[in-house]
Amino acid sequence: MHNIGIVGAGIAGLHLALYLQQQGVNATVITDREPDDYRSCRLLNTVAHHHTTIQRESALGVNHWQDMNEHYHYHDHWLNIPEPGPLHFQGTFDKPSRAVDYRIYLPTLMQDFMRRGGNIEYRTIAEDDIKPLADRFDLLVVAVGKGPLGAMFEHEPLETPFKQPQRRLSVGLYTGVENTDPKNVTISLTPGKGELLVIPTLTFEGMSTALLFENVPGSELEATVTTRYDDDPAVFKQTILDTLEKYHPGVYDRVNSAKFDLCQPLDVLQGGVVPTVRKTCVPFDNGKFAVAVGDVHVTVDPVNGQGANIASYSAFKLGEEIIKAPVLDYRFIEKVDLARRDRCLAAARWTNLMMQPPSEELQMFFGAMSQNEKLCNEFTENFNWPERQWDNLSSPARIRNWIERTT
Repeated sequence: MHNIGIVGAGIAGLHLALYLQQQGVNATVITDREPDDYRSCRLLNTVAHHHTTIQRESALGVNHWQDMNEHYHYHDHWLNIPEPGPLHFQGTFDKPSRAVDYRIYLPTLMQDFMRRGGNIEYRTIAEDDIKPLADRFDLLVVAVGKGPLGAMFEHEPLETPFKQPQRRLSVGLYTGVENTDPKNVTISLTPGKGELLVIPTLTFEGMSTALLFENVPGSELEATVTTRYDDDPAVFKQTILDTLEKYHPGVYDRVNSAKFDLCQPLDVLQGGVVPTVRKTCVPFDNGKFAVAVGDVHVTVDPVNGQGANIASYSAFKLGEEIIKAPVLDYRFIEKVDLARRDRCLAAARWTNLMMQPPSEELQMFFGAMSQNEKLCNEFTENFNWPERQWDNLSSPARIRNWIERTT
């Protein structure tokens, strides 16, 4: 039976560990943060789990958040254009999605894994630890990008076209934002300025609202990134409110200014990510391999909500191939690539497309969605299926074909 080492306790590392545990394979998770440390740490991210990921959680026995009042059921689109005026349209999922604060989610899954007999080691990995880890395990799975292990994986140049973040990000968990009934994720787009995602999120105090500003670099919306809550909470709050009022008015109308604030001072994260695809594996001198999963393999901007979902998918595909493989050799690595590459690359390519100035066909597509419920529903449901989305959006001819066949 294989002995697997997993460095990193994000969704990819934990879903893989739980899957292997379920299949009777020995897996050890190595991470630098204990479950009790999460409550006092800064906001990690704002992550939506679509129904395909929730199904995998159910299969693992870790779907602890089943209250439909905590799920969201559709996307509410605002396209803020001056003429002929804002477009407002909705797309519905076949099954609902949800968002849970990862400071709740990750330690809960860690405890699930340990209660079932799993082993977690708490330590930081240094350069000198790599060779002993390679000798200790039959396969070393790298599920965290920071540190010397993540740095081993080279970029895939053709799939990594950017050297800088394509958006400046400001995300926080807020009070004072009215949720709809049933709940939705609002996507507000202001051409040339950026996007705003409004995500109902379960956190420590119950349901709150995540505001994820995706700001075009160099635009005036970068003030949401450069203004720090810790420096002056009142100035920070007013900056967010002014930005909502001017550039995302459909969302601003849902805000109670008197109650508007971060849920707690640590509930904000500002910065950016460089979209990156890395090579799958690194061979060791002893004939064994390290394999990348999650953000180490494919890093996407959060604008399309794909990162956690493809990380979970990738972990399951890796787990399935581990179970099937008699030997964890290079042919095994090829099988892993074949199993997960289409969805992961489709998510990366589609996300990169949506952050560039829209082509004529893509502008036509947005206009068509505002008039065509069937098209908008299909686009929304495909957040579960990024390979289907990319099948439809990967060329101008495919975009036109998609519009024509749903009209």
